[in-house]
Amino acid sequence: MQHCDTLIAPRWCVPVAPTNVVLIDHGVVVNDGRITDILPLADARLRYQPSVFIERPDHLLIPGFVNSHTHAAMTLMRGLADDLPLESWLRAGIWPVEKRWVGAEMVRDGTELAIAEMISGGTTCFSDQYFFPEIVAETAVDLHMRALVGTPVIEFPSAWAANVAEYMGKANDLVHDPYADHPLVSTCFAPHSCSALSDESFVDLRVLADQLDVRIQIHLHETVAELALALDKTGKRPIERLHALGLVNSSLLAVHAVHMNDAEIGIFAESDVNVVHCPRSNLKLASGIAPIARYREAGINVAIGTDGAASNNSLDMLSEMRMTALLAKAVASDAAALSAGDALRMATLGGAVALGLGHETGSIEAGKWADLTCVDLNRLNSQPVYDPVSQLVYTARADQVTDVWIAGKHQLDKGHLTQIDTTSLLARSNEWRDRFASSISRV
Repeated sequence: MQHCDTLIAPRWCVPVAPTNVVLIDHGVVVNDGRITDILPLADARLRYQPSVFIERPDHLLIPGFVNSHTHAAMTLMRGLADDLPLESWLRAGIWPVEKRWVGAEMVRDGTELAIAEMISGGTTCFSDQYFFPEIVAETAVDLHMRALVGTPVIEFPSAWAANVAEYMGKANDLVHDPYADHPLVSTCFAPHSCSALSDESFVDLRVLADQLDVRIQIHLHETVAELALALDKTGKRPIERLHALGLVNSSLLAVHAVHMNDAEIGIFAESDVNVVHCPRSNLKLASGIAPIARYREAGINVAIGTDGAASNNSLDMLSEMRMTALLAKAVASDAAALSAGDALRMATLGGAVALGLGHETGSIEAGKWADLTCVDLNRLNSQPVYDPVSQLVYTARADQVTDVWIAGKHQLDKGHLTQIDTTSLLARSNEWRDRFASSISRV
């Protein structure tokens, strides 16, 4: 018999690649952090001698969710300025608090809170966009979480950098060292939006991204107000402007993309741009509803993100995936516009591809990292099970996630976080609440 580190035996296994496959009574073999085999459980028991055998007889094993856009540290601002449109939300609530409190300690604690929430809900990888990205990266490594860390590039000063040259210099340093070949953390550039940079700065950023072969993630066509402001200032819609500057290509990660016309959809499809859909945040801020079925019909890869918990207000990819499927059907007036299997793929492999990690994670395939999530379907709200994928997408809740592995490490074991001290984390979160509340009261 061959030795392996872990043998996982769920009732159902959905590898996502290939599509529309449900494996029953199969075992997933993990060794040195990677998936080495997927085979019938009876054969696995004869072939492998595991150090750890995990049996989950009523569970569905899937690739870990990929949260393709968030602002992890802003989890500390959850509920801070609710029921406001985007511009008012930023000006009245978020920006005053950020100006007073953003720093390394706040980013560390907020990112840890976000990672704890994401792992508890089955997420094994996230894409982040916030200040002090080196702290985000360090926290992800310390807590053994997979992440694409976006480094902010803007033209106004913050606690992290004074001007665009310093932003780009710090971003360049983070890409080069120490995460150029890290097994868990990769990096990208993250200009906030088209209004954050001049044409000259965008061209400089494009050249640097091309040289380093990294992605650029940006909030794009999120609101009608954004489009009106862009037309007023530049005479061009944001996508038109970025296209003219050479930034619309396969390295572009377009977050939100709510308001796109047919020509822009065609440009994205021709240029292999990846879109990140954040439906609950868009609904809560009344930004609009992206026509996801049209994007997918055009051949655009669409991933799912939660956005930050300050605007969502959760980092729950199960509910985000459900909302994605339901909204797509409603917008297209077609119940078949987006299937449960399509939604699961968007929340896993679609996200991994969007982040440039599709060769390493996002599906249960031999050779990929063992980034895995196990969901208990033996709950009243998920019974009876005719189709485990449909039950996952349309009925399952975050508290049904029982087990999570990231690069083979058991991060959630029967619903309990194995590496994070939640008592300390909750205490620190309450301390930040008191600090933030005092700032808001003076606005």
